[in-house]
Amino acid sequence: MALSTLPPHADRFRLHPVAPRLASMFCFALLAVSCALPSLALACATPFAAFAVVAAAMLPLRPALLVVSGAWLVNQSIGFGVLHYPVAGSTIAWGFVIGAAALVATAASSAALRALAHGRTPLMLAITFVLAYAAYELVLLAATPVLGGEGAFTAAIVARIGLTGAVWLAGLVAACEIVRLVDPFGRRGAMSA
Repeated sequence: MALSTLPPHADRFRLHPVAPRLASMFCFALLAVSCALPSLALACATPFAAFAVVAAAMLPLRPALLVVSGAWLVNQSIGFGVLHYPVAGSTIAWGFVIGAAALVATAASSAALRALAHGRTPLMLAITFVLAYAAYELVLLAATPVLGGEGAFTAAIVARIGLTGAVWLAGLVAACEIVRLVDPFGRRGAMSA
């Protein structure tokens, strides 16, 4: 079985807010808007583990990795272009580490969704989020001996960011379900034709 696809019986557990031909564009738009909100309005960390789970639940692995990479680019553009992150070696390096962590979380999410294909959707997504968040944080933690920042890995901080990511995941899944129900792109009509 190729890494980029889920087994056929697992397809019923994937998020399908729009027609498959629009899924990558919809997922990117959803995550790009979701990047801007925490960065500009809420002044909090971007929930890349939640993004990874949504992308992996909506798309095969390769497009999911591309969409998460695009969301990371949006995040970095906002950070350096709008929020004026300092253009320093360590800041740029942390940006790349965050991108790598987001991609690892996406790959972990895809693998978890394949392995958990027989579970229930909310439980699958919750377990997948825990695995994605752990992978994301481990990649970040692995960079601290070189880049510093060990103080950001206290149990309280990691738990708070994890809880925030879980709330974001619930919101993103809810947004996907609302779009699926409202059907603004005519998915039901296209499917019955």
